[in-house]
Amino acid sequence: MKKVLFVFAVMIAAVSSNIQAAVPETWSSEVTNDAISMEMKEANMQEVQAYLKECGAFFIATADGDQPRVRPFGVSEIIDGRLYIMTGKVKRTFKQLAKNGKFEICAMKKSGTEWMRLSGTLVNDETLSVKEEFLNRNEGLKSMYKADDGNMAVLYITNGTACFSSFGKPDRIVNF
Repeated sequence: MKKVLFVFAVMIAAVSSNIQAAVPETWSSEVTNDAISMEMKEANMQEVQAYLKECGAFFIATADGDQPRVRPFGVSEIIDGRLYIMTGKVKRTFKQLAKNGKFEICAMKKSGTEWMRLSGTLVNDETLSVKEEFLNRNEGLKSMYKADDGNMAVLYITNGTACFSSFGKPDRIVNF
């Protein structure tokens, strides 16, 4: 499994070499984010969140100049109608996202035959109550972060597009 995850991470880095580009045309949908009902956006976000939780670890690609950078993450939460991830402000991940909020996440189910790619823009949220809620839902992070420590960064996804893929089935795309 470690070899599969390593190969998967290398594939993400190769595919993400132009992370600043817009979502590929092959991912485009007939329905734009603006035209999707709020109920559909919420349902799509819930589906993406459930997928990330089921996979456990997921990999996020950011841009460092013209070099893609990929690293594992393990927590995401929907709070106040937004899908968040969390990192520390002292980390390179946060510094890269502060310069260019575009990202791509790839998560693979344990079967190794189904995966999801999620792209969009991450926006930093300094709301103390959101940070507190994130920590309350992820008790293990409380030993490393405090909501008001000046380091904890919660980032929410805007213009999210998720592509669900598997061997032998056509891709399915959702937006939120």
